[in-house]
Amino acid sequence: MNPLPSLIACVGLPGSGKSTVGRQLAKRLGWRFMDSDQVIEQRLGCSIREFFEREGESAFRDLEEQVIAEICRDGQGVLSTGGGTVLRLANRQVLRQHATVIYLHSPPDEVFRRLRHDQNRPLLQVADPLGRLRELYHARDALYRETAHRVLETGRPSVSSLVHAILAQFDSPSPSAVADPGVASSTARN
Repeated sequence: MNPLPSLIACVGLPGSGKSTVGRQLAKRLGWRFMDSDQVIEQRLGCSIREFFEREGESAFRDLEEQVIAEICRDGQGVLSTGGGTVLRLANRQVLRQHATVIYLHSPPDEVFRRLRHDQNRPLLQVADPLGRLRELYHARDALYRETAHRVLETGRPSVSSLVHAILAQFDSPSPSAVADPGVASSTARN
C-alpha cells in the first residue's frame, strides 16, 4: 500500500476509459478532475480534430507538452491524458515524477468495440480503425508501461469497480473514497 498521492494521472489508448474512470475517481475523492484534451481545446478555441487537420500532429504535441507540464506542476486532482501523451519523453518524465500514473490497459479489439461509431478521434478517422488501434497499441504499450506506476486491466468491469481497484492501491483514502459494498476489484499490478 502507498499513501494517497496529490495527483493521479490516467494513461492509455484512446477509448480506454481514461476520462470516464478519471472523472468518477475524482468525484469519489472529492478532487478536481482535469482532462488534458479539454484544457487544450479551451486554449485553442477549437476542437483537437480541427487543430490537427489545420496545424498537424507536431504542433498539437508541442501544446500538449506545455499543458501536461503545467498541470503536473500545479495540480492536485485526477488527470486524464490524451492517448498520445506518452509519445514525448518529457511528458513521460513529468507524469512519472509528479503523479501516480495508472495505465488503463485495454486491448485494441475492446477499444474498437467502444469507439467504432466515434467520429471525434482524429487518429481513428481512417479506412481500417481497428488496424490503426492495433498499430497505436504496438507503438505505445511499452511507453504506457514505462510511464505507469500501476497497470489496471480494464476488460469489461464497471467504471465503479475500476475506481475501486485504483483506490485499493492506496492507504486510507479519504472518507468519500470508501469502497462500494459488493463491488469487485479488477486486477492491478506494478
